Amino acid sequence: MPTESKVDVLVLGAGPAGLMCAQGLKRAGVNVRIIDKRPKKVAAGQADGVQPRTIEVLQSYGLAERLLREGNQMHMVAFYNPSPNGGIERTGRTADITAPSARYPFEVTLHQGAIEAIFLDSMRELGLEVDRPIIPTALELSHDENELRDPQSYPVKVTLKHLDFGSEGQDDTEIVYAKFVVGADGAHSWVRKTLGIIMDGEQTDYIWGVVDLIPSTNFPDIRNRCAIHSSNGSCMIIPREGDKVRLYIQLSDKDVVVDKATGRVDKEKTKVGPEELLEVARKSFSPFTIEKAGEIDWWTIYLSQGMNASMNDTHNLIWKMTYVLRGWADISLLRTYEFERRKYAQDLIAFDKKFSALFSGKPRTEECQDGVSHEAFLEAFQTFGAFSCGIGIHYSPSSIPSMPNITELKHQSLTSHQTVGMRILPHVFVRAADARPFEIQDLLPANTKWKLVVFVGDIGPGKIKQIERVAKLADDLGKSTGLLKRYEDGVFEILTICATVKECLNYTDLPEVLRPHWSRVLLDDVDMFGRTGGKGYDIYGVDPSQGAIIVVRPDGYVGTVTPLEGVKDLETYFDTFLIRTL
Repeated sequence: MPTESKVDVLVLGAGPAGLMCAQGLKRAGVNVRIIDKRPKKVAAGQADGVQPRTIEVLQSYGLAERLLREGNQMHMVAFYNPSPNGGIERTGRTADITAPSARYPFEVTLHQGAIEAIFLDSMRELGLEVDRPIIPTALELSHDENELRDPQSYPVKVTLKHLDFGSEGQDDTEIVYAKFVVGADGAHSWVRKTLGIIMDGEQTDYIWGVVDLIPSTNFPDIRNRCAIHSSNGSCMIIPREGDKVRLYIQLSDKDVVVDKATGRVDKEKTKVGPEELLEVARKSFSPFTIEKAGEIDWWTIYLSQGMNASMNDTHNLIWKMTYVLRGWADISLLRTYEFERRKYAQDLIAFDKKFSALFSGKPRTEECQDGVSHEAFLEAFQTFGAFSCGIGIHYSPSSIPSMPNITELKHQSLTSHQTVGMRILPHVFVRAADARPFEIQDLLPANTKWKLVVFVGDIGPGKIKQIERVAKLADDLGKSTGLLKRYEDGVFEILTICATVKECLNYTDLPEVLRPHWSRVLLDDVDMFGRTGGKGYDIYGVDPSQGAIIVVRPDGYVGTVTPLEGVKDLETYFDTFLIRTL
C-alpha cells in the first residue's frame, strides 16, 4: 500500500520561487514540505539576474549578504549601434538601474544553482530539505465547500511518485493530504495543466539564444551590461561572477522549432547550437572580436523568463498563507494574492514585449531611417527602469466585496513621498539609545509581523503640544481593549521615529508602549560623524509638526497611513481581515 502523510503546505518545484516559498513558510513555523523532480540542484546556467527589489526582499530574510558576496554587480549599461564606418560603435553609457530610491542601485548576476544554494543552506539550518527526485502524478481537490473554506482541513490529495525507488517490491507511490498546495513548477507548470488553468500571454513571442562563457575579447565594455544593435543582429551582454559573461542573442522563428504541444523549444529539430550562437555574436561584435577562452559553460534557447517576478510572487503569498493557517486571518485574505500579483505579471509581459520589440528591431541607419533610434531605445530603458527592477511595484486598493482591502488610501497626504501600496522606502536613521545608524529596511524583517512605524515628530524640550499628542496616542494603543490587544499576540511590532536631534532626547522620554525595547526608538538625525542619516521626514514627506503612522505589511509594502489620532482608523483597517480575539 502507498504510504500516506499530511502536511500544511506542499510546495511542488524547488526552483527559486519554490525555495523562497518553502524557506519563508518554515521560518514562520508552518509545517511545509517541498519536492522536486531533479535529483540535485541546478549546476550552472539558467536564470541569473537578481533585481534591486529582489535583493531587498532577500535581505528581509537575512539572505542578501551571501548573494552580494558571491555575485557580480552590474552598475553601468553601455549602448552600441551601427557605425557609419561599418560595424558598431558605442553611443552612450548610463546607470543600469534608473530607480532613484533603489537601496541597491545595481543588479546582481549569479547562476541559478548558486542562488538556489543560498536558499537550500538556509532551509537546512531550519531543518528543511528538498525531497528529490519526486514527481506529482495526480492532484484531487475536494468538492466540499465547507472543507475548502476551512483552513484546518486537508482538501487537497496529491499522489507522488518517487523516481529513485527501483528495488523489487518497493512501492514508489505516496499519497499526501495537504491544506494547501503551491505550484512553483515553472513556466510549463504541471499544476496549471492538471487544474486546467490557462495563462493567456504567459510568454513573449521572442526567442533567445543564451551562451555562458569566459570570453577572450578586445570589447571595452565586456564587464558592463550592454545592448548591441548591429546590422548583423542584436545581442545583450550580462557580466557574471568571476570572469564569465552571458550573451543573449535574439533569434528569429526560422532559426528554431517550437513544440506546439509543450511550448518548449525542440532542441533536436532546432539546428542552432552554442557554436552557431557564438558565430552570430561574432558578427554583431565587429569590428571588435570575441572568442571563447576554454569550453562553453552552459547554453540554451528559451522563450520566457521570470525568476524575479516568481520569487516576489511567493514572498507576497508567504505571510498571507501563514496568517490563514494560524487562524489570524480569514481565508479570504488569500484572494488578494492574485489581485496584487496578476496585474504586475501582465504589466511585466507587456513591458517585455515592448522592450524586446525595440531591442530586436532594425537599428536606425542612413539606409534604414525607419529603424529604432538610440534615443528611442534609451528612453524606453529609462522609462521602464523602476518597473522592471521591481522598485515601482504598486498594489492598488480593492473594491471587490469578497476580498479584504489591505491597501487604504484615506490619509495618503500625511506621507506625500511614501506611496501607500508601494514598498517602504529605504533610509538610514540613528538609534536613540546609542547613536548607531541603521537602515530602516533592516529593522523591518520578513518575520510575518505588521510594523507600526510611528513618526512622532519633534518631542524635544518645549514641544509640549506634540508631547501631549504622543502621550494620547500611547494611551489609545495601550488600552486593554485597544489595537495591540484585540488580535493574537505577535501580530504587531512598533518602531518609533523622532524628529528630535540626539543631543536633546533620551529614548526613555517616550511612553513605554512606543519603546517596547530600547532598540526600537530612532532619530531622524545624522550619525556621530555626519556621514549618513538625517532628512528622513523629508524622504517620506512627513510634516514633523504633525507626524504620522505608517503601517508596513509583513512583506515590506505600506498598507495604510493614519494620523497620530487615527487609532480608530487602524482598528477599522485591521478588522477587515484580521480575526479578533477580544
